[in-house]
Amino acid sequence: MPRPRLLIAALAFAALAWLLFAAAERALALAQRFLQLPGWLQWTLGSALGLFALAGLAVLWWIVRPRRARRAVDAPDRGTLEQRIDRLHTRGADTGTLHAELGELDRRRAEARIYLALFGEISTGKSTLIRALAPQATVASDARGGTTRQVVHVDGALPDGRPLTLADVPGSREAGGEARETLAREEALRAHVVAYVCAGDLTRTQAEEVRWLAAFGKPLLVVLNKADQWSEAELAQLLERLRKQTGEDAAMVIAVSAGGSERFQRTLPDGGVEQVERQRKPVIDALWKALARLASPGAEGLEAQRERAVLAGLHERVGTLETQTRAAEAERIVRRYAQRAVVGALAAIAPGSDLVIQGALAAALTRELARLYGVPASDVQVDDFVRQARLTLRTGSSIVLAIAGNALKAFPGLGTLGGGVLHAFAYALIFDSLGRALAASLAERQSLDQADAADKLKALLADGSGARMKELAALTLDAWKEKAQS
Repeated sequence: MPRPRLLIAALAFAALAWLLFAAAERALALAQRFLQLPGWLQWTLGSALGLFALAGLAVLWWIVRPRRARRAVDAPDRGTLEQRIDRLHTRGADTGTLHAELGELDRRRAEARIYLALFGEISTGKSTLIRALAPQATVASDARGGTTRQVVHVDGALPDGRPLTLADVPGSREAGGEARETLAREEALRAHVVAYVCAGDLTRTQAEEVRWLAAFGKPLLVVLNKADQWSEAELAQLLERLRKQTGEDAAMVIAVSAGGSERFQRTLPDGGVEQVERQRKPVIDALWKALARLASPGAEGLEAQRERAVLAGLHERVGTLETQTRAAEAERIVRRYAQRAVVGALAAIAPGSDLVIQGALAAALTRELARLYGVPASDVQVDDFVRQARLTLRTGSSIVLAIAGNALKAFPGLGTLGGGVLHAFAYALIFDSLGRALAASLAERQSLDQADAADKLKALLADGSGARMKELAALTLDAWKEKAQS
């Protein structure tokens, strides 16, 4: 080592030693001063320093802790799913699309073709990329922002000759394109491999889409398109950022250029200008290599992951339909009991001051809604719930009557028919509010929660606006006309 370098090393060592000794001396001085403090102050400062140290260690552990493996989305077995679909069908729900999804699952399994879905936001070049992967195919598109309006399948082949079907799906995050985005997500679940196409750094929304796709456990590529617009250094930095953003969600992150057409102006020898359109050559070798690697198990080897993703997606769709079907059935039940309450009120000779004299009807409503939501409810629980509802209604009876009277004034002739109609409309309002509150509570809590249902009941009773009042008034009017004609 030359003398200057030895001198620099010696000076650096001396400086480091001096810093260590100074730090040690300062620490000893602080410790000595700390020991001279009163006992209570020592405990206070010691506790504060201890908490600060623990917080620092917690932050350090959060930074360096090993990341948990991604948990795949739960998927039921097919038999259980088919039973749920059949039950929905018997209850009158439209299950045609669900049965069609299972049929498509079987059809693709029998085909033994590998399906690749290109997923991503609008205008990232998915359709152009498919044309580069399958030049002989024609992919329909238009000039609007978000070219693909439906799922388009294109037949192609992997470099080794195995058949490949490319699915061009509608782009996400298009204004008014929620239905097309649903089509895109469903098609992505049906594919063996998914390529998420982007044109730059991932936004928060795009990163969430990648995580959603990865949660189904299928091979996932992140494909950076339009790579020819960056320099080599910029492209390397961008790919590194994408790898950090996606982490373990993506099997690979690659860059491609789908090519396509470009327009520019050319100056002519006579000084004129003309518009020129030319085709750029695609650069997609990295994508072919990635596809060959991910598709190496073949359609049969990837089928289990694909089927699991399809069943998981169906599980979510069936759950949504079950919720909607229960809600519709609950609506019919509540309306039926509100109608019965109106009829009972109109038949009463002398309505009492307590608006909930039809306790048996309220108990029957409670039992039927509990059965609908699969919540066990004993007679004691039902009686307690009805008793609590009666107390809630008794304290709010003046509000109920005031709302009923104001609502009836909106219907010419109905508000002048006397106290019997007012009393009947109050019953309609009570049973409608009680049924809706109970149904909402059962759906959320999956139990007969008196306090939660009571809170919802109070809110509904105090709401005297909207179409609900018109429906209840119409129901009361129909019942009154039937009584008058009989």
